[in-house]
Amino acid sequence: MTELDISFDEFESHLEVHFQSPDLLVRAMTHRSYVNEHEEVRRDNERLEFLGDAILDFVVADMLFRKFPDIPEGDLTQLRSALVRTDSLAKLAAEARVGEFLLIGKGEENNGGRFRVNNLCRGFEALIGAIYMDQGLETVKEFVIPRLDNLLDYIIANDLHIDARSQLQERSQAELRVTPKYRVVDAAGPDHEKQFLIEVVIDTLVIGTGLGTSKRMAAQSAAREALKRLETLGWPEEPESDSGLNAAVDDHTDDS
Repeated sequence: MTELDISFDEFESHLEVHFQSPDLLVRAMTHRSYVNEHEEVRRDNERLEFLGDAILDFVVADMLFRKFPDIPEGDLTQLRSALVRTDSLAKLAAEARVGEFLLIGKGEENNGGRFRVNNLCRGFEALIGAIYMDQGLETVKEFVIPRLDNLLDYIIANDLHIDARSQLQERSQAELRVTPKYRVVDAAGPDHEKQFLIEVVIDTLVIGTGLGTSKRMAAQSAAREALKRLETLGWPEEPESDSGLNAAVDDHTDDS
């Protein structure tokens, strides 16, 4: 039995989607690293990922348009962005057990690739592309919209759709004429589970800290904490700590 003879029956049962063309599901779960290590396998999941990404954008936009008939385009855009960003889709992928069934190379496996956020996100997009190719748009909607609804409730409850960094910057520049800066205080854990701790600094004052699995997430969390503090306490008058106030500040808080 080869690795491609692995049964995906358990996966299909969990998804509650049974493929008419099982090869589509196998391809959706085939990471590039697996193809590189198996000469007999010629296609990875990247084309299906491309398709699934476009389908998700449409399904999410359509769902939000119908669900919120009275809110403006800008708010819809924020909600859509929150639903389809990498960490959100990785969360859906984990719930769907995508990581358990990914076909990945040994090197990628040893480096925690099975549960790497980017791999999960791309695997989920490829899965959506495969479902669409196998059974069409309505089946995609039946599969993904209940999951998106649950995720949407979580996002709204925790204000995760709000661009806290932009709001904090606008407020800081308007009231103090100072642009907030973000610096990484700590980064701990293996690459696929790394947690970043970031401070947001205005002038020399630390006004918020945040944790996240990417620098972007941690910075948004720090900005949200800062905004909440400003709502209740206003701008701090004295530095909270003398440590590190003259250190270089890194505002390049990307997803790395």
